[in-house]
Amino acid sequence: MHLRSIAYVMGTLMLVTGVSMLFPALCSVYYGEDDLFAILLSFGLTTAWGLPMWWGFRKYQDISTKDAFVIAVLGWMLISAFSALPFYIYGTTTFTDGFFEMMSGYTTSGATILTDIEAVPHGLLFWRSETHLLGGMGFLTLTIIFLPHGMGGVRIFRAESSPGQNPVGERILPRNRNAMILLWGLYLGLNAIHMVLLWLGGMSWFDAICHAFGALSTSGYSTKNLSVGYYNSAWIDWSTTLFMFLGGMSFVLILHLLRGDWRTVVRNTEFQWYVYLTLFFCVGVAWILWAKGTYGPVDALRYSAFQINSLLTTTGFTTADYEQWPHAAQMVLYAVFFIGGCAGSTTSGIKIVHYVIIWQFMIKNIKKIFFSPMSIVSVRLNGQPIDNRLVNWAICYFLVNIFLILAGGCFVSLTDDLDLTSSMSAVIATLMNIGPGMGKVGPAQNYAFLSDTAKWFLSYMMLVGRLEMFSALVVFYPAFWKK
Repeated sequence: MHLRSIAYVMGTLMLVTGVSMLFPALCSVYYGEDDLFAILLSFGLTTAWGLPMWWGFRKYQDISTKDAFVIAVLGWMLISAFSALPFYIYGTTTFTDGFFEMMSGYTTSGATILTDIEAVPHGLLFWRSETHLLGGMGFLTLTIIFLPHGMGGVRIFRAESSPGQNPVGERILPRNRNAMILLWGLYLGLNAIHMVLLWLGGMSWFDAICHAFGALSTSGYSTKNLSVGYYNSAWIDWSTTLFMFLGGMSFVLILHLLRGDWRTVVRNTEFQWYVYLTLFFCVGVAWILWAKGTYGPVDALRYSAFQINSLLTTTGFTTADYEQWPHAAQMVLYAVFFIGGCAGSTTSGIKIVHYVIIWQFMIKNIKKIFFSPMSIVSVRLNGQPIDNRLVNWAICYFLVNIFLILAGGCFVSLTDDLDLTSSMSAVIATLMNIGPGMGKVGPAQNYAFLSDTAKWFLSYMMLVGRLEMFSALVVFYPAFWKK
């Protein structure tokens, strides 16, 4: 393990974090509020910590796969800890609550402990939403841009995502800065378009910027206590729905769209499933809401499309308290909790590609058992057969997620004596990086009432979900630390 190289990357992470705090500082100056000192002091402490590490170890640039895992896990925890300082110093939160809020921001979970969001100064709210912007594409991918050429960028990138996410090789790997700059340019450009659309819909520029940061990054932090529902605007709802849907797509497919290569997009198996599942759930919930008299047909489709896209893409924005909807609609939403968007997107969750693989494997094996015992099972994506190791990976990934949900639900229930719905959905909502869940952590509530033990545990669940699980779990395996 190259400890000096790890220290150099950590120092770079801290410098990027510190510089990022200057934007909310400017916001604080613009609004003339008293959170400026807390933000500037946090900036000073963060850069004072990071600068010596970056300068002192800049000559060490060897990164192994093991180093990349350590950087991925400790890096996210370190930046969350330092990013919590503005909230802690200002007195808005305890350090535990601040860490939970920032981990939720960077992992694009959107789970919050703030009971009165609108009482928080603009500078801190901007910083809170900026963590979505930084975490949506992956904070480490941004840091790769500032690292020397050839310094293990691919390893760091892979440690931040599941090695089973991309079975057919349709993701751009960061072999140089140009690839990351291209993806970040696309990401920022789409954010800018959404900002303008929200502003045209009646939001202030501040609110438009913060909500745009939370939509494409599939994150979910709002500047309002009622989330997007505060505006009660069909224009805002539909434009946000569109960009949440785009955030659930692979960014490589979006690049193909911009280049006019529709054929690659249309023939992509995972994208086909993504479109079909979205339409199926949206129409199904809309029909339930209309049939039960909750809304008229137009509003039923509007609220259904927004909430399905928000939960399917693990965004977490809300326009209504869906726990007041008919139980059949709630059951569909609960099923959507377990899905997630496409591989290579800003979403978390189990991911559609894994369901595609498991479904094909299951159906073809059933046919093999009953109809053609001598046949060879072959799982295909985009018309190409995939390696059996990726099939095993998808099954393992799904099973470990279910195990973590069950074990985590028991743990939270024991520590905080929560009911079954609240404890299980708290783990699901954080592990899948969704944000709001059901019960006491539903869309009309938050996570502030939980004990510190539960908050630290759920914070790590958010990290596990954001790092596609195994990167965050392998560090607990004793053999990982052996030479």
